[in-house]
Order: sequence, then structure tokens, then C-alpha cells
Amino acid sequence: MLSKIYVLDTNVLLQDPNSIFSFQDNEVVIPAVVLEEVDSKKRYMDEVGRNARQVSKLIDSLRELGSLHEKILLENGGQIRIELNHRSFHELQDIFVEKTNDNRILAVAKNLSMEELQKEDGRPVILVSKDTLVRVKADALGLQAEDFLSDRVVEIDHIYKGFLDLYINSDNLNRFYEKNELLLSEITNHPFYPNQFIVMKDALGGSASAIGIVDKSGKKVKRLVFNQDHVWGIKPRNVQQTMAMELLLRNDIPLITLVGKAGTGKTLLALAAGLFQTEDLGTYKKLLVARPIVPVGKDIGFLPGEKEEKLRPWMQPIYDNLEFLFNTKKPGELDAILAGMGSIEVEALTYIRGRSIPDQFIIIDEAQNLTKHEVKTILTRVGDRSKIVLMGDPEQIDHPYLDEYNNGLTYVVEKFKEQQIAGHVRLVKGERSGLAQLAADLL
Repeated sequence: MLSKIYVLDTNVLLQDPNSIFSFQDNEVVIPAVVLEEVDSKKRYMDEVGRNARQVSKLIDSLRELGSLHEKILLENGGQIRIELNHRSFHELQDIFVEKTNDNRILAVAKNLSMEELQKEDGRPVILVSKDTLVRVKADALGLQAEDFLSDRVVEIDHIYKGFLDLYINSDNLNRFYEKNELLLSEITNHPFYPNQFIVMKDALGGSASAIGIVDKSGKKVKRLVFNQDHVWGIKPRNVQQTMAMELLLRNDIPLITLVGKAGTGKTLLALAAGLFQTEDLGTYKKLLVARPIVPVGKDIGFLPGEKEEKLRPWMQPIYDNLEFLFNTKKPGELDAILAGMGSIEVEALTYIRGRSIPDQFIIIDEAQNLTKHEVKTILTRVGDRSKIVLMGDPEQIDHPYLDEYNNGLTYVVEKFKEQQIAGHVRLVKGERSGLAQLAADLL
């Protein structure tokens, strides 16, 4: 006998089309109204539309195995069926008057639950939804409700920071300064990832300390290569910014992820490093800066003008940082500089699909608003001899189906942390202003 019945909300399928295979050997029930909602999203030209089309194809392929309104056995031992009955609104009509789609899904779960309670061997019915209010409503009706967590890349307490504090004796610290490297096996038995930073401190409380980076083999910690006083007038102001600049300037690490709250310096550091390597060193032919167009608050609708004019409001945070780096003071001065240089391109992510991008320093800002599929699309566009920097704040997400633990940026951080070609740093300290830091912490 199957142990549980899971009733899926539409948002679970639209977030992860393969979610129906995530419930082991239990029974998965999809209310008919969910199929209607999925069908209404199929024409969307975004990630939601793509997932809706994928769900449709997946359920259609299951028809070959049997009748969907009865039960179909899945490979993982579970079962799935489309629920056409149990739609009665009788139990909910006094509580929720309107017959919205959410309430219809709740009605199916409630009626199934009541039916199971009347059986001797009745199974628990659990509603699975990404919508907080649907779970609250379910709780008010006496229904079990859960968030869908299988799409999470990492557990809450284990998000990779990219660095670690390590207390070692002063002899080892002195040896590190003399030889510029240490064998990790001599100072700790803690496992490390390639390109992970170690902040080494005196175990006896002395003031001596050092920052090292784990080599590609993961067996040695070495001194940082970056030794310039500043890059395009930007000097790292704290330990994590020093780590970030090290990764940004290293040619042997083509994938960088930077995570941090607003004001920690992610965009400014990346732009400075990109301009230095594009304009001064000539390592890359072009600096490409892109960000997803996801509005904060109410969307302002269609904008007049050419593509550049339409993009300007969305890309203004990038232009603000460029104005600071170029030290421009007059209106239009930055546009004239960028037009004259020709090697800096500010673009919306909408236009990146289908491109191949070689010999470029690519910065993707606000990457926390990308889904796993969108991040894959971007990374598979990166051509030979290019370097890509993904950055953002997973605590500031404007996408309806993403959270801190299942967004594209966190996905890349976790999937690439063991790879030799990738480096990551979580920036901790805000450097914009005392007010900005306090607001990021308090609000």
C-alpha cells in the first residue's frame, strides 16, 4: 500500500516540470484545474512558458502507459493520476466564497483527505505548493501542506562561502610567508575545494595573519597572485574584496561567482577588473555587461525609443558604476566615452540566447533572478578565451518561483565549487556607506 497522497499545486509543476518524479513510491495527484492553469501559461515566451510546455509533453508521454484518470505506475515505484472528481465545493463554501483556482485545488485536497479519513487504512493527503498563502489556507482547513523543496540546491546552513578562517601556529604562518605556500595536510585535516580561500590566523591570539588560496589540486594553500595597489582607481577595502579581485584578475579561472548584499562592491570590482583586462592589458576584446530585466515593484510597461533607450532604465545601475570609474561629471559624457571606445557593451539578457561569445569578459549582474535553465543557457554561450562573472544577492529575488536556495546563482555556486575552473566569494561587509550597510542588515 502506498504511504501518502501528494496533491500538487500548479506552481510546483511550473517551477520544476520533473517534480512528479520527486515523491518516491507515493501517489501523486494533479487536479484537473492545474492542467487548465498550465495550459494558460503555454504561450508565454519566458521560463514559465517553457516549463508549461515541458509539463504538457511529459504528461502526454505518460498517456502511453495507461489511463491518466485512473493510475499510472512510475519508474520510481510511485503512481500518478489526474483528479477529475472530488471537485465539490461543499466543504469550502462557508469559508472561501470565491471559486478561484487556488480554492478549487484546496477543495480537491480537502475532499480526498475526508475520503481517506473514512477508510480503515486511509492515507495522509498532503498539499504541495510554492505559494505561502495556499499553504496557510490549507492549514486553516486542517489539511497537511508542504513547500516543494526538492528543487533546492543546498540546505539552509550549508551555502558555500568560498573562504574559511583557520587558526594555525605561528611557525606555520612564518613558513607560509617564507615559502609562499603550505601543504594543507601539515596544518589541518579539513577538506578544501580548488580556489577556496583560507584566512590563516595565529592560534595563540597573535596579530599575524595571512590570506591564501587553495591550488587546483586541493592539496596546497598558496599566496595570492594579485599584488597591485589598485585597478582603475579601485582598491579592495576588506578581506573578501581582496579575494574577489584575486579571482577576477586570474586568467586561469574563467568562471567567477560573487554573492553579497547591496553595497558590498560586487559590480564595481567586476567592472574595474573587466576594464583593466580589456582596455589596459588587452586580454579580452570586449567587456560585455548584462542583467535580467526583472522589475522591482510594478512594471513600467513598454518604453518608447530605440533598443538603447528602452534598456537605459534597466541598466542604470551599471551606468552609475561606469560613471564612477570614468569619473564623469557632465550629462552625456559617459555615452560619448563608451561610443568612442567601442569595446564595452551593455546588454539585456533577453538578447543573449543563440550567441557565441569568445574573447570577452562577461559580467552577469542580478544573477539571483535567473532560473537553473537560464543560467545553463548563458554558460553554454561562453566561447573560447572568455571569462564570465555571475553576481547577485540571493536574499533579493524578484522572480515569483525562485528563493534563496533554488535560484540560478546558488545553483552555479554549488555545482561548480569542486571544479578547478571556478572560484567563488561571499562578500560580507558593505562599503557603499554606513547607512547602506545598516539598511541591508536591519531591513
